[in-house]
Amino acid sequence: MQSYTIGQAARLLGVSPDTARRWADAGRVTTHRDDSGRRVIDGKDLAAFSVELARPGGGDEDTPYTSVRNAFPGIVTAIKLGDVAAQVEIQAGPHRLVSLLTREAVEELGLEVGMEATARVKSTNVHIDRI
Repeated sequence: MQSYTIGQAARLLGVSPDTARRWADAGRVTTHRDDSGRRVIDGKDLAAFSVELARPGGGDEDTPYTSVRNAFPGIVTAIKLGDVAAQVEIQAGPHRLVSLLTREAVEELGLEVGMEATARVKSTNVHIDRI
């Protein structure tokens, strides 16, 4: 079974190594020492923890009702406005997402560089590469 160092786990979860270390210290995710003495997290444990982190927060009133399960909260890093269309870039942890939408939608949402936003992805074609 594949194991991940605290740093690798942090990168996959989109948080700092310090945050991942604090979660491990608090017992939120199980770690053990590998043959080199490094703290590692088993792949299955990390997968289960990442699903737990992604769950919406109970009865949070601000959670939108949506059928889209792939949500990437982040920060708007760029907006390119055309006469009719627009391109919006969001940095969500290690992920850069680019969306093409109407200029009207950008204006109605009040999107500006530097504000928080969530990119939601729903697709019938998802490609997965093994690293």
